[in-house]
Amino acid sequence: MNKTALITGASSGIGLELARYFAREGHNVIVIARRNGRLQTLKKEIESHFKVSATVMSLDLTEHDAPIRIRDALLDANIHIDFLVNNAGFGSIGEFPRIAWDKQAKMIDLNVRVLTELTHLFIPMMIEKKSGKILNLASTASFQPGPNMAVYFATKAYVLSFSEALAQELAGTGITVTASCPGPTITEFQSTAGVSRHNAFMNNRYLPHAKDVAEFSYKSMMKGKRVAVHGNFNQVLASTVGLVPRTAVTKITHWLTKQF
Repeated sequence: MNKTALITGASSGIGLELARYFAREGHNVIVIARRNGRLQTLKKEIESHFKVSATVMSLDLTEHDAPIRIRDALLDANIHIDFLVNNAGFGSIGEFPRIAWDKQAKMIDLNVRVLTELTHLFIPMMIEKKSGKILNLASTASFQPGPNMAVYFATKAYVLSFSEALAQELAGTGITVTASCPGPTITEFQSTAGVSRHNAFMNNRYLPHAKDVAEFSYKSMMKGKRVAVHGNFNQVLASTVGLVPRTAVTKITHWLTKQF
């Protein structure tokens, strides 16, 4: 019997490629995002290429009751989740006082509250079955402060901390939690966040594609890794950032998020 993965933010980028990879590995998928047209196209693609089902749920996850509506709809349909993939999120670049508060509040809501609430809603069922895997998309931004993207970096630090703590709580239960930490990646995130002309994205030809990050994240989750940093260079940075004075790290990150 096929297992089932729930994937948020599945209409583009890493989420889209994760949906494809789960399907390729023989899992049914539930794909969630706002853009129904893209999700329907993805559903047709998956079901025509793989012997799995794809269920579309088109909604804005930041609507207050969206996570509960998702849980209740799946319970009503007798669909049980084996893999929870909290991928949905976005960023914005600019000095903190200059970014509209509504945008920053929505970023915190999607990147933090929705991820946490979905985990809280689905984890009891995993505990009951003594089986399940959770994949949370964090970032290399999780490891240091990010001037010019202060709120985004802070939300990703939360995702990493929350995931590691939860993984320890669940040790021995049959449930694993993985925080995947990709660095800059070629996705729509660049245009959405407004970072396409900033130092960290100057050499796009050297950046990994979402497909590579999705495969890495999936395999890391299946191995039960708690923290998975994509790319050798990013792994070195993540492991050494704690050895450098915080003020220096913050200044370097500030330079990386400046427009060139």
